[in-house]
Amino acid sequence: MNTPIRTQVIPTPQANEDIKRLAPSDKNAVGDFVRRLRADRSNRALRLTSLRDTGRNGRLFLTRIDSRGMALLLETDENRFSLLAVRVGDTARDELARITVEINEVSGGVEIVDQSVVSREVVALPLREGAAETEPREPTSAYGTAHPAPRSLPVPLFARCDDTELLRLGVSAPLLPALRRITDRGQLDALLGHNLPGLTRDVLLALSDGMDPADVRVHITEAWRADDQVDPGDWVKAARRPVSRVSTEDAAVLDALGDGFEAWRLFLHPEQHRLATTSFKGSAKVTGGPGTGKTVVALHRVRHLVERLPPGHTRPVLLTTFNTNLAKDLRDRLHQLGGDELVRRVDVKSIDRLAREVVQETRPGAPLAPPLSDEQALGLWHTVCAEAEEYAFDAEFLDWEFKHVILAQGCGTDRMYFRAERKGRGVLQRPQRRKVWELVQRYRAHLDREHRTTHALIADEAARAEDRRMAKVTAQARYKAEHGGLDLIHREAGSGMWLKPRYRHVVVDEAQDLSASHWRMLRAMVTPGPNDIFLVGDAHQRIYAHQVVLGRLGISTPGRASRRLTLNYRTTREILGSAHGLITGEQFDDLDDGRDTLDGYRSVLTGLAPQYWRAPDWQTEMRAIAALLRERHDRYGTPYAAMAVGVPSRDAVTQLAVTLADEQYGIRACEIGRDIPSGVDAVRIGTLHGFKGLEFQRVFLAGVSEGLIPHQRIETYRHDQTERYRQEEQRSRSLLFVAATRARDELVITWSGKASRFLPDHAIRGAGHAAELLADDGPPSGSAVA
Repeated sequence: MNTPIRTQVIPTPQANEDIKRLAPSDKNAVGDFVRRLRADRSNRALRLTSLRDTGRNGRLFLTRIDSRGMALLLETDENRFSLLAVRVGDTARDELARITVEINEVSGGVEIVDQSVVSREVVALPLREGAAETEPREPTSAYGTAHPAPRSLPVPLFARCDDTELLRLGVSAPLLPALRRITDRGQLDALLGHNLPGLTRDVLLALSDGMDPADVRVHITEAWRADDQVDPGDWVKAARRPVSRVSTEDAAVLDALGDGFEAWRLFLHPEQHRLATTSFKGSAKVTGGPGTGKTVVALHRVRHLVERLPPGHTRPVLLTTFNTNLAKDLRDRLHQLGGDELVRRVDVKSIDRLAREVVQETRPGAPLAPPLSDEQALGLWHTVCAEAEEYAFDAEFLDWEFKHVILAQGCGTDRMYFRAERKGRGVLQRPQRRKVWELVQRYRAHLDREHRTTHALIADEAARAEDRRMAKVTAQARYKAEHGGLDLIHREAGSGMWLKPRYRHVVVDEAQDLSASHWRMLRAMVTPGPNDIFLVGDAHQRIYAHQVVLGRLGISTPGRASRRLTLNYRTTREILGSAHGLITGEQFDDLDDGRDTLDGYRSVLTGLAPQYWRAPDWQTEMRAIAALLRERHDRYGTPYAAMAVGVPSRDAVTQLAVTLADEQYGIRACEIGRDIPSGVDAVRIGTLHGFKGLEFQRVFLAGVSEGLIPHQRIETYRHDQTERYRQEEQRSRSLLFVAATRARDELVITWSGKASRFLPDHAIRGAGHAAELLADDGPPSGSAVA
């Protein structure tokens, strides 16, 4: 009796795309085939047919999946196959036989080019009318007949790059003849609609958008480049590179053959994979615009770190972010990525919850006072100013000064505050600082009397507690080294908790929104060293006032320890372009003392252009939003739960919910941030702040009017506090930018009265009138598109 020969089967990213497009029954057939091949490759029923050798250590096989489908396989190592492509139908064998298989000399990955698709989409296409200008007519001849000049040939879309340059950028070689026939974007889109190699797709899109080849090399090619020398004949090494496989886990591969398996769990872009798995000498920082997969990188980074831990039951890895809702989402996604085994080794908490737990440890048996909300804190500042009869400073200024200067720099005395830096906050003379300090003491005295606190004070106290704790850890480690490494638990009255840092690794998501006190706390929670802190964020999305210089807080990310992601996976190019325009001209930091840009930021998705509608008043605007929501639901079948409306204030949330619930529309709405019963098909409504970290199929931003975005109160700072004015305006831009980039397929922006200064002139001029949306026959078929 023959012993079954077990085999490993790894789909390539291109094969995974093929499988995702199949009907459910065909997906199941692929799954059954993979299981049978894994169980015993010698099974004659599999009918593996050798197609050809690819080189010194690779062979291609054709195999029948079932009566309808066939697959193309690459065997490299013994009993290890890469699933390259899947086709279904009468022509499946011929299509697979024409596929070209190569190793990309830039990425080092195994790539396929379906020559039948290329032939159908490009080579057979006629020259398109209007693809190039024609020469003017020649003058009338002596016989009175006008002769048209010969028509000029259309200019190829990629004429500025010769074949050598395209290959150096990473374009797949078999595509070069076809690319020379592409003369307009329509032809390119037809080709890109099929399953091209990822690097080729990214390069062609960037070049067609007008990106300079030198910039393409920097922002795209280098991100895909293999970490080692590429041998175009080494199929074993090529098949094992991360770029050539969706996963090395058999269970994940089989799950991918069904429905509902998120792509982010399987395949990472080469640069994302590199960042998630690289060993850094110290801390590392990843920046990038919305939708570039920063959170995905952070989650995979956590899994990578956990996989390298020794066995145990502790949680030496911390994963933290700005608020509770985001932390819950991170925990859920981490569980999807690695199940209970991964989650049990990771501490997943919001930064404020973490700080609160640290402070609570220092006060056993004495519960902490509930922290004031932002509105309550401002109200207390008003009270303090009134009692002191001091009106030179407004409540918001005092709150900012307290959080971002006094607490941020650990100013425990007035003299420390007098010397504190206030870069970017204007000039404050010593007599003025003295008055501020006196008001701060009154403010803190009020809190003490009322047994209240604030999130900022908790974070500051937690940072100081962790500093003391780490100082003790360091002192004990030094003592132990000096005394020959003897066990020192007895020196701590039987408690070994204090003999090691709280965490081995810290991973931070949404890093731009953490305060200096938060960072001081995190820095003290992990010993400086390899892979200590890994943070991801984007200053363009900073919606709070926490601007810090990480290098001054002991978190250094020099050179290769700072990386940027530039490829957007969520938002269409049309939406991305409009959102980018909201922050054009502004300067943003890189979460340290450098500058960051969105150069090279791009999307591979295409879709609808953003729409703009103007209304005479807020009531009309709300009714127009209701009409648009109902149209998207009734006419296009979009679930209400896949749509969200962002507004400037909590009052506007309530007002819009009432309008939607009116019997004329009957649309159910739920507020973002509140617990929503599962299965409820309701539109999500929230302030722009609430959109942080979320995404929806269609996003509507209402109330984008001057005086609301940005709020008119910042005008009081325009002349006397110019730097504060600039910061507030930039924060408003970032808030709108964040909300706009939550949209996957469609973005609609509305306003009443005067449009926000942040909106582009062409959008304002071309906006439709909301009254058109309220006609008896519903919204017009041609919506207002800028």
